[in-house]
Amino acid sequence: MKEFVLNHKIRVLVIIAVVAAICFGAVRFMRPAGPGGETAYVEKVENLTGQNASLGLINRFAGIVEPQGTWSIARNTDVEIKEIFVEEGEEVEEGDPLFEYSILKYEEDLQQAEIDLERLENDYTATQDAIAQLEKEKRNASSSEQANYTIQIKEQGLALKDKELDIEMKKAEIDKLEDNIDNAVVESGISGIVKKINEGDSSGSGSDDNSFITVMKVGNYRIKGTVNEQNIGELTTGAAVLVHSRVTDRTWKGVITKIDTENAINSENGGYFYSGSEETRSSKYPFYIELDNSEGLILGQHVYVEPDLGQNDEDGSPGIWLAGYMVDQSDPDHPFVWKDAGGRLKKQKVTISDSMDEVGKVRISEGLELTDSIAIPDGTLTEGMRTAPMSERPEEGEGSAEDYGDELNGPEEIGIEEGGIGDGFIQEVVPEGIGAEEAGSEGFGSEGAGSEGFGSEGSGSEEIEVEGVGTEGNSN
Repeated sequence: MKEFVLNHKIRVLVIIAVVAAICFGAVRFMRPAGPGGETAYVEKVENLTGQNASLGLINRFAGIVEPQGTWSIARNTDVEIKEIFVEEGEEVEEGDPLFEYSILKYEEDLQQAEIDLERLENDYTATQDAIAQLEKEKRNASSSEQANYTIQIKEQGLALKDKELDIEMKKAEIDKLEDNIDNAVVESGISGIVKKINEGDSSGSGSDDNSFITVMKVGNYRIKGTVNEQNIGELTTGAAVLVHSRVTDRTWKGVITKIDTENAINSENGGYFYSGSEETRSSKYPFYIELDNSEGLILGQHVYVEPDLGQNDEDGSPGIWLAGYMVDQSDPDHPFVWKDAGGRLKKQKVTISDSMDEVGKVRISEGLELTDSIAIPDGTLTEGMRTAPMSERPEEGEGSAEDYGDELNGPEEIGIEEGGIGDGFIQEVVPEGIGAEEAGSEGFGSEGAGSEGFGSEGSGSEEIEVEGVGTEGNSN
């Protein structure tokens, strides 16, 4: 019975110890981590804006230099070319002659068409006369012959309509032949440079371009870029962009004039593009950029294109283009950012001098430097909060020793040591009639339980009574 009571008390004491440890740890866990509250994670402005070149945070798109526009003319393969007046690479003005058709065939065809028209007109007149004669005879015919005349008149009327149509078509043919003769010399539709003269037969080459002569418009070049369907949302018509040379540090500025989502560009590999070891099927779309100045660019040159967020401003105008959501604008007259100041969070007033609503950017002209670190605004931030780099932020569901308090780092802090249960929470209890030596013989003495165990030396000053059990044996 004594053994039962003793074991029962021990179990109660262990439970009390565990509950106390849990409560103590919970208090430490819920207590803010330091005088500044929870940790606010910050990121450098230069990283957020992509102006830290080593990070490459701004997407770049492939592009190629091409003319602002081209004009082309297809040849009439039924007619011979009499003469070509230009050569490839030659500069021409709008209205300059490019080549001339031989009009000999046109003239022969015109003569034959005029003869055919005269014959048709004569047939038309003869048919009209035939109808008039049938109507005259019908008036003098007997009632039994009236039906026969009626049928003949209708047949001639249908023939007359056919001849009217034939005459109209022949007149149109004559007009076209006369026009070809008058315009046997083909002139350029734009001012530019002759890009291509296709003197061979391209009809069987499999090419979709059947142009005979192509003229490239002179003036500023434009950029034709390509964007993947997964990144197309980053570009908008009218958005400012930067064009980078692939071989030098030179850049050009421009504006996106068109994003052609109607004509997808398929890759030469069946539409497959590769990213690392992952294979994904995707489409690309062309977009076009009008440049402020194309000086220094070469036709056909390959370039990189990226959104212009102010990262390459060389005009001396102050400011940093920053995502609008990084600035607390709850009070439009007093915008601010949450800035790291020596490991603690503070409100930093800023001045917004410009904005690009189409891409959600604002330009900060005062109050912020590229080397500053800021946090994303939310309702939990307060001044004085401890800060840490965003790279140190634990993954969701993970915690750190700081989050739970230093007190939970070792078992001794919750009254549990490697040798048993410490005397920080539990007082030794010896039932009536059991001495220290006897208790030790049961495994609970000072020698049996260790210096931190249930022996008399490890007991506390507070007594715990269990109904029906005395306390005379307790060490006080």
